[in-house]
Amino acid sequence: MTKISIIIPILNEAKTINSLLNYLIESSLKENIAEIIVVDGGSSDNSIEVVSEFKSILLIKSEKGRAKQMNVGAKKAIGSVLYFLHADSIPPKHFDQLIINQVENGKHSGCFKMQFDSKHYWLKLMGWFTQFSWPICRGGDQSLFITKTLFHKVGGYNESYIIYEDNILVKKLCQLKEFKVIQKNIITSARLYKKHGVWKLQYHFFVIHLKHRLGASAKTLHNYYLNNIS
Repeated sequence: MTKISIIIPILNEAKTINSLLNYLIESSLKENIAEIIVVDGGSSDNSIEVVSEFKSILLIKSEKGRAKQMNVGAKKAIGSVLYFLHADSIPPKHFDQLIINQVENGKHSGCFKMQFDSKHYWLKLMGWFTQFSWPICRGGDQSLFITKTLFHKVGGYNESYIIYEDNILVKKLCQLKEFKVIQKNIITSARLYKKHGVWKLQYHFFVIHLKHRLGASAKTLHNYYLNNIS
């Protein structure tokens, strides 16, 4: 029977993780979920205390960095399907059955299309584009489901990438023609856009994409992010 291991990397997500975990438990079927794993990368707020209140949740610690955290979670996972989810993204109801349906129909990896929790017209447009299968429209906020077998085949997340790790993995999957966009919305927070401003942040993301296409190293991308966004 196909079962899903949900893997959530966190770093100081005390404000969001409680509601997300409650939602995941209430919006999925127990028989579809092998476990929910939260991987903490060294939170300095009370994230660990919040997660610890959920007795059914497996909380583990890792070095900081989403790629490292998600790989650590994948090693602990017992489900045949891994579902990587950011702490500020809410998948659609019945997300578990939607994923299982795709896997059992031969689609071994994929994501949901995305909608920001914002009415800004540019962010609405950006969300609209995520319905298409183009790799340029992908990002970690859309979440990622992948069979454990395929995850190990492609080598998991590249830990040299502190940012852009999701795009690197999805690019591999698209090249293998192993990727499906489920046409249901995952709702993700626009908090970073609110913090930096929509146009300023969009410009920096564009530069990061361009630098990668021109051959910039993982370290170069991270340094740009630290200097302009973090």
